Parts: sequence; C-alpha cells; structure tokens
Amino acid sequence: MQKEKLEKDNKEQQEVVSVKKAEYIKLKEEADKASQYWERILRLQAEFENTRKRLEREKQEYIKFANEGIILELLNILDDLERSIELAQTKHQDFPAFLKGIEMIMAHLYEMLKNYGLKPIEAKGKPFDPHYHEALLQVETDAFPENTVVEELQKGYLLNDKVIRTAKVKVSKKSQN
Repeated sequence: MQKEKLEKDNKEQQEVVSVKKAEYIKLKEEADKASQYWERILRLQAEFENTRKRLEREKQEYIKFANEGIILELLNILDDLERSIELAQTKHQDFPAFLKGIEMIMAHLYEMLKNYGLKPIEAKGKPFDPHYHEALLQVETDAFPENTVVEELQKGYLLNDKVIRTAKVKVSKKSQN
C-alpha cells in the first residue's frame, strides 16, 4: 500500500503539462513578481521589527529621564532648604527672617508643582464628597450643615484634575440634643 502511494506521488510530480508559450511567459513573469513581493514583504517585516525595537528602546530612555525637568527644579528648592538649615545651625537670631525664607521656599515649591498641574483640593466649608475627601472623624455641631467639611487634617491634591491624594477631613453631623 505504501509503495502504491509513492508511485502515485512520483507520477503526479513527473506529469507534464503543456501550455502556450505566451501563457508560460506570463506565468513566469507572475512568479518573478510574486518572488519580488515576497522579498519585499520580508524586508518590510524586518524593518518593522527594527522600528518596534528602536521605539521600545526610546520609550525606556524617555521613562528613565522623564522626571529630569522636575528634579532640576526641586534641586533649586533643595539648595534653598540647605542654606536655611545652615543659617539655623549658625544660631542666627533673626527668627522672622528665617521664617520668611522658609515661607518663600514653600511658595516656590507650590508654584513649581502648580506649573506641573498640581492643585490643592478645596475642603473646609465644602460639602463632603468621597471622591475628594476621606472622612477620618465626625463632629457634632450646629455651626455647619450636616456632611460639611469642618476641618482639613491633611491636604488633598489633584494632578491635572485627577485625584492623587484625597483630603483627610473632619465632617459635621447633627447634634443629638
């Protein structure tokens, strides 16, 4: 049975087909075109792979140094803080000037963060909103409507309108008189 199959396969491979010369030339041209297209596809596929790898390397490099700008700005603030500490260590007696310097550093830091899209969440006196506030305590009071933020225990922040840290707050509740 195996032998018969091999003989049949050989016969099919050796079969001669006759076609007109013009048709043969056309088939040969199309085979050459197909071969060229195949080579082109292989080259494009290799080029695509190389581009993908290059973009991945560039992405990794970008991620590695993405924070360079903000770090450079923070270094200026760090320098200011170091100078303030040196001043405090020399027992400089002008406390109001020292405090003013620290306030200026803090204002510089807030301004820099604002330029990067950071803004504080307004909390005190606002209705409690679990998307922006985290209630740590409730306080009975008639001074504020129920579920109003009475005190901000820790500031919350938005980065480009996305909450990155909720404000930790005290919330009012009605007195149980």
